[in-house]
Amino acid sequence: MILILGLLVLGTGAAAELQCTVIPGNLKQVDAGNGEVYGVNFNDDIFKWEGNDWKQIPGKLIHVTVGAAGVWGVNKENIIFKLQGNTWMSVSGRLKQIDAGGDKFLSGANGADAIFCLNQDQTLSGSAALAYTHIDGSLKYYSCGLYGCWGANYLNNIYYRHDVRANACLGSRWQQIEGSLVMVEVAADGSVYGVNSEGNVYKREGISATNPIGTSWTRLDFCGTFRHVSYDQGNLWLITNNGDIYKCKVNGSAVPTL
Repeated sequence: MILILGLLVLGTGAAAELQCTVIPGNLKQVDAGNGEVYGVNFNDDIFKWEGNDWKQIPGKLIHVTVGAAGVWGVNKENIIFKLQGNTWMSVSGRLKQIDAGGDKFLSGANGADAIFCLNQDQTLSGSAALAYTHIDGSLKYYSCGLYGCWGANYLNNIYYRHDVRANACLGSRWQQIEGSLVMVEVAADGSVYGVNSEGNVYKREGISATNPIGTSWTRLDFCGTFRHVSYDQGNLWLITNNGDIYKCKVNGSAVPTL
């Protein structure tokens, strides 16, 4: 089924068009990056999008991520795994949410909302014993991309981390960004999308190398509510509250010019 949905730029009246396809299957979380898409369902089963269908991957995870740093995930005990070939390798550390979208470095939050990252040399080491960098602050969701890292805390406040680099993932300082989001995802090209507590989906406008925090939020005017969003290579992946999956081709002004 193909749906045509509008994207309204709040406060401007400008609009762009999203062509959305209902994808078979049911997921609670999805992550798109590096030209690949992975997801997990409510039974913690793992799936990879191949061709026009989902291929189940052995194992159980509550959160999976794919990006330049590879394919990683965490299970219900918060044990961290890295996909090595066709095998999940458990590594040191504990996280509840994980993100591989940085420049071959990893980031995430643990069960106490403490924030950690792995520099590029660690993610590429192939070792199971990893040296994490602890980042000050408290977030329930933390995601990185081309122009830095974004997160949301337990109050749904939004923060941007300045001066994050591949081998200096600690960064330098936080800047609070206006708005309220339950989760925020940063794409490899720097695009930022998020979902608020009411299930509305937002995109950050005006992001560039010289202005990595952008200028404003755009609400995507969908008929329905969502729990998760991810973006990669012109495709927006959306998960509804009951697990339905949408793949939307982003056209026109909905794609940031970077």
